[in-house]
Amino acid sequence: MKTLVILAHPDMENSRINKRWKEELEKYPDKITVNELYKNYPNWDIDIEREHELLLSHDNIIIQFPLYWYTYTPLLKKWLDDVLSYNWAYGNEYNLKGKNIGVAISIGGFESDYSKTGSVKFSMDEILIHFKATVEYVKANLISHYFLFDTDNISDEELSENAGNYIKYIFNINWE
Repeated sequence: MKTLVILAHPDMENSRINKRWKEELEKYPDKITVNELYKNYPNWDIDIEREHELLLSHDNIIIQFPLYWYTYTPLLKKWLDDVLSYNWAYGNEYNLKGKNIGVAISIGGFESDYSKTGSVKFSMDEILIHFKATVEYVKANLISHYFLFDTDNISDEELSENAGNYIKYIFNINWE
């Protein structure tokens, strides 16, 4: 089963975490397809037919992005609005029904910040409720997430280990 990673980082040139994750993902082209939205659509003119074909040809879909003001990056939001269209993702047809969908998110804050007593006051489960509702609405299977907190303080060695763990997460999707 091949996995599609929808990568939505608005500044990959200056990214440390998502760039390293991408490098690791690209080591497995026979098992993982990386679809980099900001690279493919610099003018935000999304090729919906191409995106539909990519989604249909993969059983597992991971949406990878940095947490951006407690939500998706702007182009990813547009991608969701445009690609998950009526009578394709929901309505009379549910083309994503039965597919496994999850997120991989890099988060600058500490994990402890994302709790009722933390500085953010909300858990990541609460922050991602709209994502969970979307996956449910299109009749896909919500799978576990992959989070990396405190991204500013991770060493190169820890990041390499984390990138390897990200690949393990993807390879274990079918056994969840």
